[in-house]
Amino acid sequence: MAAAATGRARRTARLSAAALLALPALALLALPPGGSGGGSCGGGGSEAQPGSSPLLPLPPGLREELRQRRRDLRRLEAAAGGGEAAAGRLGCGDLSRATAVSVLGWGFTKVVSRAALEGGGAVALKSVHGAGREVRRCVQRYGSPAGCRRLAAYKLLKEVTLLQRLQHPGIVQLHGQCYENSGDAELRVTAMLELGSPLEMIQLLQTPWEERFKICLSLVKLLFYLAHSPLGSIVLLDFQPRQFVMVDGNLKVTDMDDASTEELSCKEDNDCTLNFPTKSFPLKCSAVGKCEGINEKKNLFNAYRYFFTYLLPHSAPPALRPLLSDILNATGDLRYGINETVKAFEKVLHLYKSGLYLQKRPLLLKDYISLKGFRTVEGEDYKCWPSYSYLGCLLSVHSAEEAAAICNSQSQCQSFVVTQQRTWTGRPLASFQSSWTDLIPDTNAVVYIKRLTSSGERL
Repeated sequence: MAAAATGRARRTARLSAAALLALPALALLALPPGGSGGGSCGGGGSEAQPGSSPLLPLPPGLREELRQRRRDLRRLEAAAGGGEAAAGRLGCGDLSRATAVSVLGWGFTKVVSRAALEGGGAVALKSVHGAGREVRRCVQRYGSPAGCRRLAAYKLLKEVTLLQRLQHPGIVQLHGQCYENSGDAELRVTAMLELGSPLEMIQLLQTPWEERFKICLSLVKLLFYLAHSPLGSIVLLDFQPRQFVMVDGNLKVTDMDDASTEELSCKEDNDCTLNFPTKSFPLKCSAVGKCEGINEKKNLFNAYRYFFTYLLPHSAPPALRPLLSDILNATGDLRYGINETVKAFEKVLHLYKSGLYLQKRPLLLKDYISLKGFRTVEGEDYKCWPSYSYLGCLLSVHSAEEAAAICNSQSQCQSFVVTQQRTWTGRPLASFQSSWTDLIPDTNAVVYIKRLTSSGERL
């Protein structure tokens, strides 16, 4: 009997992913005894677990902050409209069996760790950072460590709720979650997420333009989704490169606890100025008392100043630079909304993939001899920037004709091979060499050799 009671208590205290769908997240934030809780959602959330010590009352100020966060979460769940939420497949049992847990990093509120799953694979674990700045400031103010950790746990509850409702390739995937209600003021929350690598802007600046364009295009598609999400227009209040990760070469936002579905209320247009450190934008106050498009425009300008400015223009194909300049100017002045920005990016992508940007260029392939059934020996050769290989000059091309133009522009280039490798756009990679003497048979390859060598000798 005692064992059965203990088992029931554990099942009550530990909520798996499936149980979460039956119990709103805000029920887990039910206030402990010591004052009016403003209503209970989910039932029993304010009662101590069997065998636990009586709960200590929380300071009035901390209690009020908890109430406010419960109200915020209630609004978020109401905005979801009761639609179907995506449940992660992992729960508390999977978390307890995880191994090789190592800390990846931390911020003001949360700590992120890597963990290996019992059945293979790995996940990122997010939990409250008990020594983080948010908890420390709260403890200095209220003197209640457990209550302050519970307050910080709200952000993870909010993030889990958002990730359950928002399904997009540009948003990190929620694999599961575990909630442990210890019976005191504290609530332990662990979110199990898709594992990615930090976004390194300096490293991105050294990658080929096509890869940087992919990052910006992915970001634009994400912002389009956020502007038209099932929860309404969503703004990323802490929009920084550090809030994103790379997963299998794709950009994903990983930090959603500072996202908001609320648009700024207003009485007149003067209430709707969108301020940034170097610019301000006047917006309109709508008939319903909301600043029109303020969430969408804030996201878009942040994308411009943190991503587009650095990643779009450098080493872009010359024929595409005027279009990219238009995108930079229009997003930097917020003349474009997200719909117009998506169309502009898709136009650039179409021109690039189709090769239409190469029109009205002289035909240079006639100046090359083609040797079918051969390729050059792979090895270290002259470098070019930005190359797909650190060993030599490997660039994305639309065709052998474009490769010939590139080879002509490089004094060291004497030959090239259009390889079978493809980029994300489907374009082949061409390898450029400073000689053509080391040839080996390859039935699928063609070597293109300059008829006029650098010494002036005609082949």
